[in-house]
Amino acid sequence: MDAALGLPVLVGLIAVALLFDFLNGLHDAANSIATIVSTRVLRPQFAVFWAAFFNFVAFMVFGLHVAQTIGTGIIDPAIVDAQVIFAALVGAIVWNLVTWALGIPSSSSHALIGGLVGGGMAKAGISAAVWSGLSKAVLAIVLSPLVGFLLAMMLVAVVSWLSVRSTPFAVDRAFRILQFASASLYSLGHGGNDAQKTMGIIAVLLYSQGHLGSEFSVPFWVVLSCQAAMAMGTLMGGWRIVRTMGLRITKLTPMQGFCAETGGAATLFMATFLGVPVSTTHTITGAIVGVGAARRVSAVRWNVASSIVYAWVITIPASAIVAALTWWGVKIFVR
Repeated sequence: MDAALGLPVLVGLIAVALLFDFLNGLHDAANSIATIVSTRVLRPQFAVFWAAFFNFVAFMVFGLHVAQTIGTGIIDPAIVDAQVIFAALVGAIVWNLVTWALGIPSSSSHALIGGLVGGGMAKAGISAAVWSGLSKAVLAIVLSPLVGFLLAMMLVAVVSWLSVRSTPFAVDRAFRILQFASASLYSLGHGGNDAQKTMGIIAVLLYSQGHLGSEFSVPFWVVLSCQAAMAMGTLMGGWRIVRTMGLRITKLTPMQGFCAETGGAATLFMATFLGVPVSTTHTITGAIVGVGAARRVSAVRWNVASSIVYAWVITIPASAIVAALTWWGVKIFVR
């Protein structure tokens, strides 16, 4: 274990972690509200309040399995120190800000994982990685959008069959109401999976400094702080990415929005209960593409979808590089 940090440094690092959580909510607000906004069921200003509430209460539904994975299953907790945590957060925050400015729905989750890997490997080489946990997270890059895609397609088929004798007006009215439920579930899954990543960062920092005793755990004040920071970020919106997610990939009806949100929520619920830190961005994008492709393949703007995939591929290495450079910069500065 490294030398104990002074209280101001420890508080400062926790503040940076909560800033990342806030930016995560800001950046990923679109994931929760893109479909309900694009179908005009809710105006953006009301949708963000709806999403923020369910983001915050998510800790009452889920355990802390994802926080455990981030805290102990990506890099070895024994090599964690202030420099590694700071480098990881800078790598994730810089990548989040760049992609937010460009309106690209990249993954805050994988930016954080890349930051941890970059900071950890800059300090201890490849032995810093916990390959079992890291491989699980990398596998989720492929599986989460694929599962969201397939579930959303299946839901469209089932719902279309059930609604075959109803008038278009009746179907539209019913799913405008049902979309409130599906958006709530998706926001709940988003808050449950994403806020836990910052909980894991703060908890492993406290653990590395001996504040949690011999057993890794997540204090309740950390849980509340992270859920609140994410909810506040969600309140700030993220209209640039809403436009890409809800309007540019494919046009959505309330029925399709319901199917996309429900398929995405089911994927997030499964992953969170299994402790897998998936990307909410990847998941909802896969689901939106799924409902568009269920209508017809040409309904999806594949050039937009492919540009999003490129961002997915480079997120972990890009944030890892920024984190590694930050680690070396801090090391040189503090000498």
